Amino acid sequence: MVKKTRCTWCGDDPLYVRYHDVEWGVPTRERNALFELLALEGMQAGLSWITVLRKRRHLRGAMFAFCPETVARLGARDRSRLLADPGVIRHRGKLDAVQINAERFLELDRDGGAVEFLWSFVGDRPIVNRWRASKQIPAITPAAEAMSRALKQKGFKFVGPTICYAFMQASGMVNDHLTSCFRHPQVGAPDAKRCVVA
Repeated sequence: MVKKTRCTWCGDDPLYVRYHDVEWGVPTRERNALFELLALEGMQAGLSWITVLRKRRHLRGAMFAFCPETVARLGARDRSRLLADPGVIRHRGKLDAVQINAERFLELDRDGGAVEFLWSFVGDRPIVNRWRASKQIPAITPAAEAMSRALKQKGFKFVGPTICYAFMQASGMVNDHLTSCFRHPQVGAPDAKRCVVA
């Protein structure tokens, strides 16, 4: 059996490898999926992504599957429950930001669509990069800076340009798989299927 060549960042952790192989970089326009990824990228600030992935299944249960309508209605009792739950990322600022961002996300929906707004920063089509080495991949791009500024102006929290670029990569707005990675040509194919890692 021929060994697949992957982006080096996923290492050999089975959860990380599966996330790389079936989800990362595949374009998605499903609104709740985009909200979840934006929330998770904000939660990652100061942490490793594998830490977030390991808590993701529990976070989904605790955060009502990241349904923005439900998350926007979280009350003080819900916040206390979340802060006491070892299965989530217990950071008051990040948890508050998820609720605030859910409210802002719904406002974007009312103003023409959150999905359309987010995808507008890449001209409504994925940017396909052709990086040969991980060190070539930027942490921030002008598109991510523009998204960050716009989201902050609309009241979103934990949406700095680095977080926005990671979100763009995860959601497939940008294909940053290395050219040597078996996924680079696959994620942009018309029949590309995104499987969510639990």
